Amino acid sequence: MSNTHQIITALVTPFNQDGSINYDELEQLTNHLIQHGSDGFVIGGTTGEGPNLSHDEKINLFSKFVEIVDGRAKIIAGTGTNSTSDTVNFTKEVAQINGIDAGLVVVPYYNKPDQAGMVAHFTAVAEASDLPLIIYNIPGRTGVTMANETIVKLAHQQGIIGVKQCTNLDDLSYLVDHTQDLDFDVYTGEDGQLLSGAKVGVKGVISVASHLFGDQMQTVTDLFDQGDIKSAAELQDQLTPKMTALFSHPSPAPVKDALNRSGFEVGEPKLPILKLNSQQSDELHEILAQGVSDND
Repeated sequence: MSNTHQIITALVTPFNQDGSINYDELEQLTNHLIQHGSDGFVIGGTTGEGPNLSHDEKINLFSKFVEIVDGRAKIIAGTGTNSTSDTVNFTKEVAQINGIDAGLVVVPYYNKPDQAGMVAHFTAVAEASDLPLIIYNIPGRTGVTMANETIVKLAHQQGIIGVKQCTNLDDLSYLVDHTQDLDFDVYTGEDGQLLSGAKVGVKGVISVASHLFGDQMQTVTDLFDQGDIKSAAELQDQLTPKMTALFSHPSPAPVKDALNRSGFEVGEPKLPILKLNSQQSDELHEILAQGVSDND
């Protein structure tokens, strides 16, 4: 991966009306995103509705996605579940797909393991597979928080190359400071931390908003790298309400609605997530349609 701040899109999974994966639309969307700010992708993750895909659907999705990307961007495949044995077995299987760069492995949800259990879980997965791992700390979805000290400990584990961190800026700063001498990348999973994360030294953002605002998000990081913090902050301030709006209802319903309204055909989310109703869609569109200044 490059040394610049990366925009990694947590990609939606387009569905046909019968619930099958729409690979034609996936290719169209992927090509568009590569041209508009995406340096890489998480496929089959939270935004991609990975928990609603069967084992065979995910393997087919990952295999076909590698062909679509064709080496043009990094690919991180969602391989984690709340079962250590299932995660080990699935990650080993995904490792056999040539072109997958890393696996995204979430803190086990529902089980609510303690810190020692988390270390044991991630260590077992890392030791069983040759696929590099990015660990995924998202307390709002898992019910437990992986402590900073636990992440730093796991950063020393061979095969664990990064973390997607969905907490606060202080945590990001701590993780960057305590892993900077390791081969370990810290990503924020919060779009609103795009600029503030760059200020504390994160590798990049694993993003939902980049489906729609990838060019502008790249401009924020470019301006930051050029030392024009004022312009970067002004653009970030314009983007933040839009980023927030994309989580105004259970994800990925808002981003799928926005993509459908913009001309893509990504379909509806699968239950238990409902599509936006007409009022919700109109309110979202009104926020997203507000202009963003051109800082290029």
